[in-house]
Amino acid sequence: MNQLSADDLIYGYINGIFPMADADDTIYWYAPDPRAIIPIDTYSSPKSLRPVLNKRIFEVRINTDFRGVMTHCAAPRSDEEGTWISEDIIDAYTELHKMGFAHSIETYLNGELVGGLYGVAIGAAFFGESMFYTVSNASKVAFHYLIEVLRQQRFQLLDTQFINDNVRRFGAIEIPKADYMSRLRKAVSTKARFIEPDVEHLFLRQQS
Repeated sequence: MNQLSADDLIYGYINGIFPMADADDTIYWYAPDPRAIIPIDTYSSPKSLRPVLNKRIFEVRINTDFRGVMTHCAAPRSDEEGTWISEDIIDAYTELHKMGFAHSIETYLNGELVGGLYGVAIGAAFFGESMFYTVSNASKVAFHYLIEVLRQQRFQLLDTQFINDNVRRFGAIEIPKADYMSRLRKAVSTKARFIEPDVEHLFLRQQS
């Protein structure tokens, strides 16, 4: 499969599957068992990150440059070969973003995009896709504000797909697929909105 639409993505997420592109840009669908999630209520920002947040080293924006975040995430990592984010995937998610389902949280330094993440929100479920940084702590700050948004809007599920060292540092755990599907059905049928919050309010909340 090489063609991917925004409707395909919505259908996939509500049924517990997600796409990734192979080296030849062929798109395959995945449904890992066990599934990795990050408990929203129990996440706590590392103590080492708090000075960065309090000093407001980075400017945080939401949905300002969605495609730019995806393009950065698609760049090959220094220790990896290739990428699973093809141009077809970028186009489909960008269309989903225009429909109001896909979102990005971005961090800027001196006006330059230096970190961020993107994912998909359906009901009270958020499906985290990828993150990047070019400056230390930039993606961690973006993730911190993602958690704050999800808590503020009472999201129930933060899906992170596969377990690895990167998501473990944010508190990711693995659960059986059957458990995941049960949580998924409940979350996508619950009304919630990924609304851009008052970032100033989030800064004050962090300092309190």
